[in-house]
Amino acid sequence: MLGAGAPGARGQYSRGTGTPGRLRVIVLTYVLVALELTCLFMRFSILPYLTRQLGLDSVAFGYLQTTFGVLQLLGGPLFGRIQCPAFVALVASLVAAVLSFTCIPTSTKGVSANAQATPPGAPKASIFDLKAISRLLLQPGVLPVFLVKVVSGFPSGLFLVMFSIISMDFFQLDAAQAGYLTSFFGVLQMVIQGVVIGWLSSHFSEGTLLRASVLIFIAVGVAMALMSNVLHFCLLMPGLVFSLCALNVVTDSMLTKAVSASDTGTMLGLCASIQPLTRTVGPTVGGLLYRSFGVPVFGHVQFATNVLVLLVLWRQPLPQKRDKVG
Repeated sequence: MLGAGAPGARGQYSRGTGTPGRLRVIVLTYVLVALELTCLFMRFSILPYLTRQLGLDSVAFGYLQTTFGVLQLLGGPLFGRIQCPAFVALVASLVAAVLSFTCIPTSTKGVSANAQATPPGAPKASIFDLKAISRLLLQPGVLPVFLVKVVSGFPSGLFLVMFSIISMDFFQLDAAQAGYLTSFFGVLQMVIQGVVIGWLSSHFSEGTLLRASVLIFIAVGVAMALMSNVLHFCLLMPGLVFSLCALNVVTDSMLTKAVSASDTGTMLGLCASIQPLTRTVGPTVGGLLYRSFGVPVFGHVQFATNVLVLLVLWRQPLPQKRDKVG
């Protein structure tokens, strides 16, 4: 949650001017994220068709995606040969970086009554500090939620990293049709995460939303195992998007509220590392599964995994306070 910063600090704002400053930061953040994801999906949209023209099969494409995931996980910038899309992505990323440094406050988490106090003189946690990471994960209620976040979303991650290949081989879509389907996915995500999750979070507890997302994951897994064409996928897509959005928003909220303000960055870094981790191991595993068992295997894995997660959640007490998470 965005909060007031210390007076006089660079890029921060006081409580007296918090409302307009907060709105400006929220709008700018959405613009930056939209800009970054647009550039990222420019590459994603053409890569599978390019690899197919070069003669690569689904497993080789998985290895290529794994390479990308490793580089993303390590955080090392790798600049390739300039194509128009790559050049646009480079310029846009530089603009986004300048806006981030000049317009985003250095501190955006306000003081919360539920947040743990930072011990006086304690060193600031770093994402590269393994002891600090272990300390965070071992705090009460953190590790179970983090494991649910990783395990529950991993099967869908497998499917999504292989979706470009599936759209060509299984759905028999061309590049333009696959782009329309991806746009539909993006619109659903915008509506569900921006409107639906926000409304539900004001009426239901985080624990209830988390269990609901896992339960819908199970239903989507069954539907995914039975689907045979792109129409079936369009019908199950709202449930898939809802579960993904609810899982990510709720778990991020629960995890960041469980730690002190000084540890928020480290916790957000851990949460953000899940996606590149999935992109590291997912393409290779997904490619092998797809070649050996076909598309239904992703539904089977999602169903079985989330049934186990739901059983654990039913036995594991979770916070029931109705805090807004959207």
